Amino acid sequence: MPAMKALELCPQAVFKTPDFEKYRAVSAQIHEVFHEYTDKIEPVALDEAYLDVTENKKNMISSVAIAHEIQKEIFDKTHLTCSTGISYNKFLAKMASEYEKPIGVAMVFQDDVHDFLARLPIESFRGVGKKTVPKMHDLGIETGADLFKLSETDLMHYFGKFGYVLYRQVRGIDDRPVEYQRERRSIGKEETYGNPLTTDSEVDIQLRLIAKKLMTYVSRQQKHGKTIVLKLRYSSFETQTKRITLDEFVQNDAETFYFYARQLFDEIGDASQGIRLLGITLTNLTDLNYQDVVLPLFERESSFYGKLE
Repeated sequence: MPAMKALELCPQAVFKTPDFEKYRAVSAQIHEVFHEYTDKIEPVALDEAYLDVTENKKNMISSVAIAHEIQKEIFDKTHLTCSTGISYNKFLAKMASEYEKPIGVAMVFQDDVHDFLARLPIESFRGVGKKTVPKMHDLGIETGADLFKLSETDLMHYFGKFGYVLYRQVRGIDDRPVEYQRERRSIGKEETYGNPLTTDSEVDIQLRLIAKKLMTYVSRQQKHGKTIVLKLRYSSFETQTKRITLDEFVQNDAETFYFYARQLFDEIGDASQGIRLLGITLTNLTDLNYQDVVLPLFERESSFYGKLE
């Protein structure tokens, strides 16, 4: 639930400030382990990813053996446990990973799909959220077995396009590839503050620090972009964003990132309300070796006419 709602329900709750820098660093360690086995990796979150190990760097035949090795290596390097799901598509692999938590390895073969999905509660299916569950129950759909009984037409009648997805899911059909070559759309850094920032000078200091971190990460990723986005969250948990898009690529240096972020804060920010979170994001990304080329058309045109004279 949103933190604001949690605070409303439990005013005495203690909120622990997250350490996203640490989380990202550990996530990077885990991804280094993944890359020892395959480069076909689709990150889903800091702690989750799909791996295609059909062909792998260690030429291992058994995907179960790969899963156990990855679990062991992650534990040795980070002291963290993980669960692994193995199957012939992403949907079933995800369902399998949920099945044997917290540190299990589960595998779903094609012949076992129907039995495996039939006994699962409908809440386990991807996309079935709090709003959909009551409607499912009203229709008598409690498990995968109940869902399997409905025709594609019926499911689309009750749930629209999502009905088509459900019809395929409960039959173990998922044609989505592991998208390991997706272009990154944005790069951002943000900080959350246990003691809210209450003065412009505090905001100024933090924006400079975040700008430096963003510059380091953007340079490492060999990207540049045209849009700067400022994100801020007040003590009331109200969140605001503001962006500026330039005609040319933003120069990759901390002072430039800070300059535009500060400009955006001056437009929408109010330190007196208490700032719990600040973030700067660079979007409209492309590779650093791509440059805007400004053609001097008018100069060339003038020169051309000069020659005619």
